[in-house]
Amino acid sequence: MKSKKITPKYSPEVRERAVRMVQEHRGEYPSLWAAIESIAPKIGCVPQTLHEWVRKHEIDTGMRDGITSEEREHIKALERENKELRRANEILKLASAFFAQAELDRRLKS
Repeated sequence: MKSKKITPKYSPEVRERAVRMVQEHRGEYPSLWAAIESIAPKIGCVPQTLHEWVRKHEIDTGMRDGITSEEREHIKALERENKELRRANEILKLASAFFAQAELDRRLKS
């Protein structure tokens, strides 16, 4: 039986503090990754997770190219809306075809 991997949730405050620690102490290490590897255990996360938080922060603050968190949320909302509109259009097409057929049947009977 496969055990489900459980990832702990970190509060926004913990994430912000961890990113701030990396930024403040970055110069004390030979590389960004070295700083992340040193700080991650202090926060209680793996280095890859902290690296993702730092990367996301850099994108959100314009220090790095990429889609910001705000833009990502907007895209998700638009995709949900698009899906709903496609579903509504499909229902309307089916209803239109149903009523068109009913009208044809009514005309043929009279």
